[in-house]
Amino acid sequence: MNARDVRRGILEAVDENFDAQLATTAGFVAIPSIRGAEGPCQDMIGDLLRERAYEVDDWPINIDDLRDLRGFAPIEHDCSKARTVVGTYRPNNTSGKSLILQGHCDVVPAGPLDMWETPPFSPVVRDGRMYGRGACDMKSGTIAALYALDAITAAGLRPTGRIHFQSVIEEESTGLGALSTLQRGYRADACFIPEPTSGRMVRSQVGVIWFRLKVRGHPVHVFEAGSGSNAITAAYHLIQSLQRLEDDWNERAKSDHHFKAVTHPINFNPGIIKGGDWASSVPAWCDVDCRIAILPGWSVAECQAEIVRCVTAASREHRFLANNPPEVEWSGFLSEGYELKDSAEAEAAFAKAYDAVYGGTVEDLVFTALTDTRFYGLNYGIPSLCFGASGAAMHGFNEYVDLDSLRKSTKTMALFIAQWCGVEKL
Repeated sequence: MNARDVRRGILEAVDENFDAQLATTAGFVAIPSIRGAEGPCQDMIGDLLRERAYEVDDWPINIDDLRDLRGFAPIEHDCSKARTVVGTYRPNNTSGKSLILQGHCDVVPAGPLDMWETPPFSPVVRDGRMYGRGACDMKSGTIAALYALDAITAAGLRPTGRIHFQSVIEEESTGLGALSTLQRGYRADACFIPEPTSGRMVRSQVGVIWFRLKVRGHPVHVFEAGSGSNAITAAYHLIQSLQRLEDDWNERAKSDHHFKAVTHPINFNPGIIKGGDWASSVPAWCDVDCRIAILPGWSVAECQAEIVRCVTAASREHRFLANNPPEVEWSGFLSEGYELKDSAEAEAAFAKAYDAVYGGTVEDLVFTALTDTRFYGLNYGIPSLCFGASGAAMHGFNEYVDLDSLRKSTKTMALFIAQWCGVEKL
C-alpha cells in the first residue's frame, strides 16, 4: 500500500468505528473513578486490552518503590487499591520506533449534584457534545487512543514499533501513576498523551505545588471574642500574603520565553478550607489546602522555601500568629514545569498527521495546568507530546467534550502512530 492508501484506510476506519468509540467512551465515563475508586475503570481498560490481544501488565502501586524518584509527591490517602494497567503490543517486525500512549482514568469530585444539568456519571450526548465528569478530562482521550490503534488494524495494517498503552491514576493529585510506569521499567522512543488541548500542541506547561496551612487560634466564647484569636480570620491573613507572592511570581514570569505571552500564568488557589467546632466559639483551628503553579526551570525546593518565608513573614505581622506560627505541610503535587524539547523527529511525524486531518500547522499551547508528560521528558529525556480534543468545564459543572474535535483528534493520533511506529500489511 502506498502512503495515500494507508492514510485513507486509517481515516475511513476511524469514521466507521466512531459510534463504537463513543459507546465505549460513555461506558468509561459512567464509572465514578474519583480518587481511591479507580479500580473499576482499570478493570475495564484491562478487559479492553485483553480483547485486543495485548499483553497486559496490571499491578498494585507500591508507594515505597517511588519515594526516591524524581517527581515523587507525598500522598495522604489510602493507596492500598491503587493500580496501574499497561497493555503492550509487540510487532512481528520491529522496524519502527516505539511509543507510549497514556491516559489517566482518575477524575476530580463532581461537587453538588444539583448544580449539574444532567447527572455527572450518566453521560449524555447532546448537540454534538458528550457531557459527564471526565468526558473531557480525559476519558475520551484515553479511549480515542485505543480506537486509534483499532483503526490501524481495521485498515488491514499493523504497527512495526512496540507500543505501550498505559492507563494510570493519580494524575489529578500527584502523578504517581505515571511515575509507577517508569519505576516498572516502561520506556519508548516517544510518549503521546491525548489530554484535551483544543487541537493544540502543549509546548510548555507549569509545575504545581500543593500545600496545607495549619493555623491555630485561641478559643473563647464569642461574647468575649476580643480576648481570643480566630484561626479562620488568621488564615485569611496568610492567604492575602500568599496572593502577594502570586503577584511577585507573575512578575517573574514575564521574563520566561514562553509564558511571557500569557496573562497571569501563575495561579494561587486556596481550594479547601476547614475550621472551627462551634458557631458561638472563636475557632481554635483552621486548615487551608492550597495550590500554586511554578514555571519550567523553577526549583520546587526553592519555591517551597519562598512559600515558607512568605507565611513566616505574614505570621510575624499578626498578633497571635507571631508567637504561635502556623505549620506548612506538603500535601500533594511537588511537580516541576516541563517544556517540550529535543523532539524534532516526533514533532515532524506529528506534523504530517496533523496536516492530513486539519490542514496547516498545529498551534502551540502554553499550558497553565500540568500533565504527566513531565515525567517522561524530565526523568528520561523521552519526547512527550500532548494533544487532544476540545471541550469545556473541566473540574467544573457540566463538563463536556466536543465530538467533532474528538473524531479529528482520533484521526490525527492514528496517523501519527502509523507515521511514528511504521506499519505493514496484516
